[in-house]
Amino acid sequence: MPPISRRGLLGGGVAAAGLAGAGVVGASLAGASDGSSPWPGPGVAETYPFRGAHQAGIVTPAQDRLHFAAFDVTTDDREALVALLTAWTAAAERMTAGEPAGPVGPVEGAADLPPDDTGEAIGLPASGLTITFGFGPSLFRDADGRDRFGLAGRQPASLRDLPHFPGDVLAPGRSGGDLCVQACAQDPQVAVHAIRNLVRIGFGTVSVRWSQLGFGRTSSTSSSQETPRNLFGFKDGTANVLAEETQALADHVWVGEDDDPAGSWLAGGSYLVARRIAMTIETWDRQTLAEQESIVGRTKGTGAPLSGGDEHTPIDFAMPGSNGQPVVPVDSHVRVVHPDHNGGARMLRRGYTFVDGTTDLGGLDAGLFFLAFVRDPLTDFVPVQQAMSRHDAMTEYLRVTGSAVFAVPPGAGEGEHVGQALFA
Repeated sequence: MPPISRRGLLGGGVAAAGLAGAGVVGASLAGASDGSSPWPGPGVAETYPFRGAHQAGIVTPAQDRLHFAAFDVTTDDREALVALLTAWTAAAERMTAGEPAGPVGPVEGAADLPPDDTGEAIGLPASGLTITFGFGPSLFRDADGRDRFGLAGRQPASLRDLPHFPGDVLAPGRSGGDLCVQACAQDPQVAVHAIRNLVRIGFGTVSVRWSQLGFGRTSSTSSSQETPRNLFGFKDGTANVLAEETQALADHVWVGEDDDPAGSWLAGGSYLVARRIAMTIETWDRQTLAEQESIVGRTKGTGAPLSGGDEHTPIDFAMPGSNGQPVVPVDSHVRVVHPDHNGGARMLRRGYTFVDGTTDLGGLDAGLFFLAFVRDPLTDFVPVQQAMSRHDAMTEYLRVTGSAVFAVPPGAGEGEHVGQALFA
């Protein structure tokens, strides 16, 4: 067996604990003994099947790295769009299996032609790569109301641009998009390789509208994972919907067959809400520990609610504090966004931390790239965000600079391209 590289030690490749039905495949690193191909081949390290009832990258145990991209479709040709989705499906299935993006490896093709894979993932394992696709509202009707692809009649009622929330300072260049691709992996180069090659394949049909790199997952999607911390230093996503919660997934994540006649093609899929949330961490860092915990409503060390217990102890919102006010303040984050105060709304979050250099004022351009999968954004996300933007003390330290919503179709079956039912 070849020696473990520094990338292998630092970049991830830690297999998640077995999740029933997830289809995780573990295998030893293997390759041609004669050295005929530098590509390690399929089935190396940690892989997740691309095809299935649902797209991978939703209930899949959240990986550590992200490359997310939103695209504008630059053609009005429906057949060209379908051809792109077909090509993307084939490339995604290969890459998530640890293979090159194209049917021929990055150095095995004709020397006088561009290779059909960019090559930066040569020698790297699959690293738990998942690739998830979504369709934005503008794919159905563009900004001028045009139905470019004959899809307007199949636009679900809930697939609408999100309303403007108090405190939003959205940059058009960081919002919206006809299509999106979420690539998650344990190795950042594997995730970047996936997006880069899909961009290459889409040349002439799509252009990148915006993209976001992320590291350090800010939520868990499986009970096998510990709750991570965000840049404020607090545990994040304690009450997240988990892969093992079958009923919660049915209630809050997967679109039902009878949810919307126009969106029947989306049954078994989900909606993805993406929000780029900049944190004013320099200001936050100057607050006392007591103030920080009061704003969040949990202790910074263990993540336990201020009403006592451990991280997963139910919160006692009625418990009085020494000042006669509730020990969990009325404007604390956990109180404002709790399902009990939002009609039972829950989400499956898959967000990531980002640090994109510095701002014009010299502070870190850093924060949370919020990703959440919901059954209906109008009931599972919008009310919670409205409450948070109006009543949550934490919003003083947050600025939302990008926003988008996408319909994520169900998984592709054998011989199908992603989203095929939409175009049937």
